[in-house]
Amino acid sequence: MHPPGLGDGRRGYRYVVPMASEATTLTVEGPHGEREMRISSPSRVLWPELGLTKLDLARYIADVGEAFVAANGDRPVSLQRFPEGIDGEMFFSKNPPKGVPEFVRAVKVVYPSARSHPQLVIDEPAAAVWAVQMNTIVFHPWPSRAGNSDNPDELRIDLDPQPGTDFDDAVPAALELRSVLAEAGLNAFIKTSGNRGLHVFAPIEPTREFLDVRHAVIAAARELERRMPKQITTNWWKEERGQRVFVDFNQANRDRTMAGAYSPRALAHAPVSCPLEWDELESADPKQFTIATVPDRLRTTGDPWADMHANPGTIDALLKWWERDVADGLGEMPFPPDYPKMPGEPPRVQPSRAKKS
Repeated sequence: MHPPGLGDGRRGYRYVVPMASEATTLTVEGPHGEREMRISSPSRVLWPELGLTKLDLARYIADVGEAFVAANGDRPVSLQRFPEGIDGEMFFSKNPPKGVPEFVRAVKVVYPSARSHPQLVIDEPAAAVWAVQMNTIVFHPWPSRAGNSDNPDELRIDLDPQPGTDFDDAVPAALELRSVLAEAGLNAFIKTSGNRGLHVFAPIEPTREFLDVRHAVIAAARELERRMPKQITTNWWKEERGQRVFVDFNQANRDRTMAGAYSPRALAHAPVSCPLEWDELESADPKQFTIATVPDRLRTTGDPWADMHANPGTIDALLKWWERDVADGLGEMPFPPDYPKMPGEPPRVQPSRAKKS
């Protein structure tokens, strides 16, 4: 049996009950008509506490397929795959896995190492269902489009509650961040991370490369920190963050991604990273947005992100803030440890260790 709201045949797919061969076929609707998608091992349990299976996940993706593709489609995407469910080993697929259907494309992208490799692009719900067949649970789309992967068209800011803080602490931070971005000429959108945090996105014109967008994010983060110094931190080193909400500016780097909108998360209660309207935020409970509840939510309330890219802004104002801060002595911030040494970057050494040495 599957939970209410999963696979009831109301939208986008049909399914055949698995036979002894342990294979199921979903008929998934999309822009090019119906596609027959094979799901092997459909009864494999992915979320043990709830008994949710690979077939349940495939049905969920098919059910939210239109909104999922609108948010994550036409972008290079990394697949976080769990062959034995959320309690087993996982790995990331950046290169397209073997056996990619002919209708699923890939695009070559450049990584921080300067090497380039192809990454999967999801153009229709059936492509995402095929990724589930390959044991994908979490989808990580780039902030740039497949045809212009070097220039993001989304500014993304990750509000990450640190130990001693929680979702309720991220809410006022997100609301103030919305005001900060509005002052910079940007229209912000909000979603749950699927865990304890919040993700704030703003559509931008794809005219600046990743380092510029990173600097824009740092400028916004620093401004937010000035306004909420007791609640917000931009400190990269965990030992300096305290019980505050960390603005993870390094998520704005090339080849750094976060769970996409409507992507499931590999947590016990099967949550979803769910877009919200701003007026929902203060009363929202992120634990209520799951693969069992989000399809009905979409049917009844619609997609809060449907018109996200109707009026993209620019990061010009934020880059002026960045330049102002640099002139005031606030320079580059640390990069992730696997990055090459970057111009102007401070030493990559934990502050407590630097003091000892």
